[in-house]
Amino acid sequence: MRASLASSIAVACAAALALPVTLVAPATATARPAANALPPAQDELPGSTQSLPLRPLGASVRSFGDPGAAAREQGLGRRDVRPFSLVGVVWDDPAAELHGTVQVRTRATADGVWSAWQDVETHNEEHGADPESAEGAAGTLRGSTAPLWVGDSDGVEIRVRAEEGAPAGTAEGAAEGTTEGAAERAPEARTATASLPAGLRLELVDPGEEPAAAPAPAPGTRAMAPPAVLTAAEAAASGVNSRPAPYGATVVPAAPRDDTVAAPVHETAAEPAAGEAAAAPVREAAAKKPYIGPRPRIITRKGWGADEKIREKGFVYTKTIKAAFVHHSATGNNYTCGQVPSVLRGIYRYHVKSSGWRDFGYNFAVDKCGNIYEGRAGGVAKPVLGAHTLGFNTNSMGVAVLGTFTSSTPPAAAVTAIARLTAWKLGLHGIDPKGTQTLVSGGGNLYKKGRKVRFHTIAGHRDGFATDCPGGRLYNKLGTARASSAKYQGR
Repeated sequence: MRASLASSIAVACAAALALPVTLVAPATATARPAANALPPAQDELPGSTQSLPLRPLGASVRSFGDPGAAAREQGLGRRDVRPFSLVGVVWDDPAAELHGTVQVRTRATADGVWSAWQDVETHNEEHGADPESAEGAAGTLRGSTAPLWVGDSDGVEIRVRAEEGAPAGTAEGAAEGTTEGAAERAPEARTATASLPAGLRLELVDPGEEPAAAPAPAPGTRAMAPPAVLTAAEAAASGVNSRPAPYGATVVPAAPRDDTVAAPVHETAAEPAAGEAAAAPVREAAAKKPYIGPRPRIITRKGWGADEKIREKGFVYTKTIKAAFVHHSATGNNYTCGQVPSVLRGIYRYHVKSSGWRDFGYNFAVDKCGNIYEGRAGGVAKPVLGAHTLGFNTNSMGVAVLGTFTSSTPPAAAVTAIARLTAWKLGLHGIDPKGTQTLVSGGGNLYKKGRKVRFHTIAGHRDGFATDCPGGRLYNKLGTARASSAKYQGR
């Protein structure tokens, strides 16, 4: 992020705020919880979510009769829970912001050792659907932190504290050389004092086991109809990729540049008309513009085990793809590439079941090894409307690099994957990765609704919203990604 923004807003800085010391035992192994002591399962879907309400912390010690203390510090002491691998915090009002710090400690299932306190990214409102879209206006939405991947765990402790005296509902300052972000914020947002949002709950997500693989088509054949083992939702999600890959495929294979074309829609009962309308501009752009990079290998939703039953039915498209916004997932870097399918299932479940979104927010995800994954359902070659860059989801795509890159350097393989993916996907729409494009704001804290904004075609999330995302280290690599992407297109 530009230097002035990094110094002026409270984004991704939980570690900078001191929290009251709690009396806890050192990190040691503890006995496994008894099964009858754990909360009951809440549903029968693959994977599960435990949702635990937070309580005031230490009021008798710190509040000295202050009735507002409960609104400033909440949490849960150490406790046994059912197994989980990803954590986050949600609250009732999606328009409310959590100005403060969230820290968690977790107990590893394998050895019973408690981790050190870990910061959870509290500023997550800049991810999500545009305010006046159908998804953005849905009554299911909740406020939420970013999710944090902690690995296999069965114990948890959490503390949440409001930032003293911080304005509620703001992100102070704007991009370097820009003042309109501050000028366009509502005056009342700058006068409220900080308190924690109502209805805080700790979400503990178990991504579930790897699903069984579907039988592969016989050698030399192509599956043109959904296999019987696919559910209707799985068939719909797979069918929109049926030109580049068979029904039920776990991978869309890489294709040489000469063979890369926009895939026509495979009509499904879910969205035949909308899918056809979305595919037409893609075919036209691909036919007119020769600069399309080779299609990279993409692991499908089937490949990472998405449970298609939990998302909303059908697909929603935008008209075209004019820009790619790069994000970091802020889920931490403590994962292996072999764990990524579980990480994605955890994020997906958190987005849908905890945050109330219609589906996985990002259009694509990239891991530290350079693997590319299909995100929101609707077809990898189609202009699927995502929920990734508040105010600028229309006519754009969102790519999340799994990890946190505020102070960690992104692996070269991940930057290369961004370049390869954008060379292909932007190329389908006739877009130069080194150029600029104008998008119209749907409303946000930098640009008011209706404002026309010119972006790099490969932009960072912070270019459209006052946020640290995608982290300074990854943001500084976007110039390299643009140049490489253009070369892959043959420019």
